[in-house]
Amino acid sequence: MEQSSVGYPLLLLDNETLAYILGDGDFRFANLTFDEAKAILDMNAEEDIAKCFEDKDLENAIYEYLGIERRSFEYRPVRQMKVGQDGIAFKLYITPSGTQPIILGEEGEQAKKIKNVYIYCQHVVRLK
Repeated sequence: MEQSSVGYPLLLLDNETLAYILGDGDFRFANLTFDEAKAILDMNAEEDIAKCFEDKDLENAIYEYLGIERRSFEYRPVRQMKVGQDGIAFKLYITPSGTQPIILGEEGEQAKKIKNVYIYCQHVVRLK
């Protein structure tokens, strides 16, 4: 029988922490739109959410590009999810650039585009 998720924080995960926790248990995944991810975060108080990654670039992408309000979620390293516990995985998908234009930076230096970076969200819950 599954435990209630009441009392467990909502976990914010990245690629690395998600891969780590998947080694123990059965999980269900569902793709989320950015609006759905934002709504889930908005439904939870700041103290009921745990950020399980330290990647500042990913954190900035969540706030700047997904339209999620900047909040100061407590960092908590995670070893496993509890049965019934929910999480949102923010996953980066990186592809090589199809074109590699050279542009000039602010001080006249050359820069070349080498990759495309995409972010997507998934809801994850531990079933057993």
